[in-house]
Amino acid sequence: MLEFDFLVIGGGAAGYFAAINAVHDFPNIKIAILEKNREVLQKVKVSGGGRCNVTNAITEPTELIKNYPRGHEFLLEPFERFGSKDVFSWFEKRGIRLKIEKDGRAFPESNSSQTIIDCFLYESKSIKLFTSERVENIVKKGSFWEISTNSEKIFRTKKILISTGSDKRIWEILNNMNIKISPQAPSLFTFNIKDEKLNELQGVSFQNATVKILNTEFEQSGPLLITHWGLSGPAILKLSAWAALELKAKDYIFKITVNWLPELQKDKVLNEFRLNLESNSKKNVLANPMFGLTIRFWKYICEKSGITEHQKWAETGKKHFQALAENLLSAKYEANGKSTFKEEFVTAGGVELYEIESETFASKNHENLFFAGEILNIDAVTGGFNFQAAWTGGWHVAKSLGF
Repeated sequence: MLEFDFLVIGGGAAGYFAAINAVHDFPNIKIAILEKNREVLQKVKVSGGGRCNVTNAITEPTELIKNYPRGHEFLLEPFERFGSKDVFSWFEKRGIRLKIEKDGRAFPESNSSQTIIDCFLYESKSIKLFTSERVENIVKKGSFWEISTNSEKIFRTKKILISTGSDKRIWEILNNMNIKISPQAPSLFTFNIKDEKLNELQGVSFQNATVKILNTEFEQSGPLLITHWGLSGPAILKLSAWAALELKAKDYIFKITVNWLPELQKDKVLNEFRLNLESNSKKNVLANPMFGLTIRFWKYICEKSGITEHQKWAETGKKHFQALAENLLSAKYEANGKSTFKEEFVTAGGVELYEIESETFASKNHENLFFAGEILNIDAVTGGFNFQAAWTGGWHVAKSLGF
């Protein structure tokens, strides 16, 4: 039997951050991390295209929580104790400076996730690491927790943190412990749209577009990218996060509208068409894009609106104007399925937050049992917010151990 004072199940962001802070605050305790895979910190490695989107520049907790479709109320006080500004300070104390990009995302100045991984591995030198150890069972025996794994090892610990993300085997174990689990659903995914003409525009992007799921309240604005399978970009990813549970219930078949030009009102757009009719009557409509649109996209919109290849503005009237305006400001599409980037994969759902003390991230019903990271019913939109929740949870667990 292997005995420890504090055992972390899950060698990801939250687990490592908790273990590192615990060994800093309590240098004399024995700590171990169990990881089912051969390597640790895999999401940290691939996050942000290999640059690691550590956190976000938003520092005010009341603003920070607005980026969490699930868990925002729970996180308010924890963020006040350890928020994004504290993450900046934590890394800077260890010689890692973070830079803020225009959209608020924060990355290490090295532009490499390996910088973060190397920091964690250095800070955890005294922590015992066990890889390829899949947990088979967790039981309480007296004042200790006993964990059995696939290698037939038995671990014994006084305090335990479960930070395994969306691990189905762990869900089963927790269910057997009468810990309530909210139904899981994928989050942060792109929309599959079978529209050959649209798909041919792959690579065309918009700095700002508005996407709405029809017959719902869900709507998001932001950068949008047309892909060979449909639509992607921050606006889509944010929308998928906020509507994750509802879209799962629809089996990912749903209708959307896209406003490609949200800064413009319909009256303004129609007036621009009328001005073109008056001053450019002999010009070819398809060959002269408007509103700063690319020639490829403008041709697509014109053809979608029934305008022919050689049609001139003089041959274009009210009916075409209305169709153009509709396809620019409220184009309708049917989504049929989703595509998920593995490195950005996030799961909505998890351990119900009413089971957890927000001051300690400890279970209310099981003494010396803690949770942090994606295993909780907390998830965020893109921008470093999911990692921020992981750092915050891990920090609280370490501070609450009380050795």
